[in-house]
This record gives sequence, structure tokens and C-alpha cells, in this order.
Amino acid sequence: MKNSCEILERLGCSKKIIAHTLAVSRVALSIADRVKIKVDRDLILKGALYHDIGRCRTHGIEHAVVGAKIARELGLSNSVIKIIERHIGAGITAEEAKDLGLPRKDYIPRTPEEKIVSYADNLINGSKEVSFEEALERFRNVLGRDHPSIRRFKEMHKEIQSWISSTGRS
Repeated sequence: MKNSCEILERLGCSKKIIAHTLAVSRVALSIADRVKIKVDRDLILKGALYHDIGRCRTHGIEHAVVGAKIARELGLSNSVIKIIERHIGAGITAEEAKDLGLPRKDYIPRTPEEKIVSYADNLINGSKEVSFEEALERFRNVLGRDHPSIRRFKEMHKEIQSWISSTGRS
């Protein structure tokens, strides 16, 4: 973790962004420890630590695309790059990406690791953990009550909750 934070700092990420990535990492690992499906905990940690690496250059929605480019330059694995690229919101379709000025492609989290990092990111406001209900309300306030991301976020929540067992992993 220390090495990742040093890289983020060297690239120019603010202390607030680094605190945010550490908070996302904590929540993502907590989720990973409670799910009953097999997940790559190391990948979740790396993805969570680097998910906002693009914020060293921009704070717009394009930070995911910029972050993926930086991650490629750093030689990070394709799995980590996909987490960086697909963590925004609860995922963005190719059509939505075009409307947002992003390269037209699908930014929907697909793997459990991608979904867990994206979900954990949405449960962190700054560096403070919030409930799903608070995060959902924030989505509605920012995007509007009928935005497709609202449905995707609810579906992501339901899916991740279905992976969690009451006793954790055995």
C-alpha cells in the first residue's frame, strides 16, 4: 500500500485523493472479506488504490480514461486497468460515454472485482464511508431521479449483497 501511495503522490495526486483511495480500499477489502464467491483480494486492493490515479491530471469524468492510460504507462496489469476504466459511477454504457465526450466504449464493471471497487467507491464521500441509501440519494441529486445509473447502482448493490454471507468466508 505504501508503494502505491508513493506512486500516487509522485504523479501529483492530492492528499485528499490519496485519503479517498485508502478509504475505498478499506471498504472494498471489507466487502471482499464478506462475500461467499471467490474473488482476487490482491486485485481488489490494487484496483481500489489506483482507481482514481487519473485525478492527478483531471477531476472530470474522463479521469477514468486518463487513469487507464497512466496505468498502462506504469505497466500495471490489464485487470487493474479495467478496474480503473470501469469504476466510474455504476458503469457507463457506450452511448452514455459518447454523450459525455468519452471514447465510445462500454465502461460497465463486469468482473466481481470491478464491481466491488466501483461499489466501494460509491460508498465513500471524500474519505468518509456513507450508507448505500446516502450514496443512492447523492446519485439522484447529481444525475436526476430517472438516470439509468440509478438503476445500475441499485442492481450492483443487490448483486453484491447476494454475494455476502452472514458468516463471511469459510
